[in-house]
Amino acid sequence: MSTTSTSRIVIVGAGTFGLSTAFHLLGRGYTDVTVLDRARELPAVDAAGTDINKVIRSCYSDMFYAKLAREAMEAWKQPMWEGCYHECGVINVGGDQFDDRWKENDMKLGAPVERLPDAKAIKSKILSSLRPDTAATLTHSDSDSNERRVGSFTSYRGYFNPEGGWAEAARAVEILLLRVMEMGGRVIENQEVVGLVKDRDERIIGVKCRDGKRFEGDRVILAIGSWTASTFPELKLDSKCLATGQSVAIIQLSTEEKERYKGCHIYLDFQTGLYTFPPTEDGIVKLSMHTAGHTHMMSSWQVGGDINHTPVRKISTPRTITSHPSLGDGLRVPRSALCILRERFRQVYPELAERPWAGTRMCWYTDSPDGNWVIGSFPGDPVLFFATSGSGHGFKFLPNIGRLVVDSLEGTLDPATAARFAVDRDVSGATNGERASKVPQELDIAELCGPEDEEIVWFVVYI
Repeated sequence: MSTTSTSRIVIVGAGTFGLSTAFHLLGRGYTDVTVLDRARELPAVDAAGTDINKVIRSCYSDMFYAKLAREAMEAWKQPMWEGCYHECGVINVGGDQFDDRWKENDMKLGAPVERLPDAKAIKSKILSSLRPDTAATLTHSDSDSNERRVGSFTSYRGYFNPEGGWAEAARAVEILLLRVMEMGGRVIENQEVVGLVKDRDERIIGVKCRDGKRFEGDRVILAIGSWTASTFPELKLDSKCLATGQSVAIIQLSTEEKERYKGCHIYLDFQTGLYTFPPTEDGIVKLSMHTAGHTHMMSSWQVGGDINHTPVRKISTPRTITSHPSLGDGLRVPRSALCILRERFRQVYPELAERPWAGTRMCWYTDSPDGNWVIGSFPGDPVLFFATSGSGHGFKFLPNIGRLVVDSLEGTLDPATAARFAVDRDVSGATNGERASKVPQELDIAELCGPEDEEIVWFVVYI
């Protein structure tokens, strides 16, 4: 389907995929770009990208993503991002789950990697990132403190890449949002899209919102992340766009602790899924796990609003501070996940792992079975286009993922890449090799932790 610079483009979703797409469309001279979002205020508080920080790394076993990540890392350094990117280096480790292709691909792309062949090397690398006087004390005299502050990493190996780090996620989204508006894009808040608008011939011509407004376009791009399948149950995208919640927690360090740990690197454990960040300027340390996560199944008529859908299907639907705002209910996480998170954190930074939680939330991914994104036209109607299924590794590509989307929209994406992202690609038997676990668990609402039973100070963790 032909798309030109004068085509009317309607993008649903002002998150990572939606804003990056709008930015690249406007950069190519498109003159009629409208971005709709359900949030009353942007960035949306419960979007995956609205967070304190996100990992920026190039360690991929798939060379396609490794190259794209290196391109994104260079883009993050540009003045446009106002210093959002912090290149603190990334430690990548694992046991029998460690894939040497991560290191090999980084090396092939010119990254100055440092091999960490055993537990001793990993431990030494982490110790060297502590405040110099503390590290010297730990290394030469205080073995008890050594064990107290850094784990043992038994049977682990990995590598360190100094070219990587983290981005201030929420601030980066805000920067791109303002940039899109400065370039002439229309961004309209408080517009919850609830369905598609079709003409007499059943061809899609736009979207309709809960308040009755309609927005018509020559191309309609759905970039609503983990809400994709539940917002449009009639499209039956459950298998390609599965919403999964990942448990995220933060701790608050003292001033002394912040100084001690502020030189730490990103730590990625592909064996357990744990990843940790250095402390922020406010002394906040975020940690989470890159696993299969949790689903939150609801009947299709409950989430789509159409009781005539037959047969009734269960669709995983995000459970957030927006859908469950009462007393911070939407920020609760499974107790079992918090216990596992603390134990895995203890294996890296035993001292910090004893800190009480200062906040939690569920970060909702949109997972495809093979870990590839879903970018392309809907087979039933080329007007409808998808840019979704970040699969837990989309945010780092905020500067350049929109380029791929626009290339696909214009029909210039190379055939191999188009096939990789196709909506109707065959994913039977596919798995995401980066996840520490393969099968998501269903959320047990009775197990969710609240402030009264976990002594958590609840607040939206991206603030």
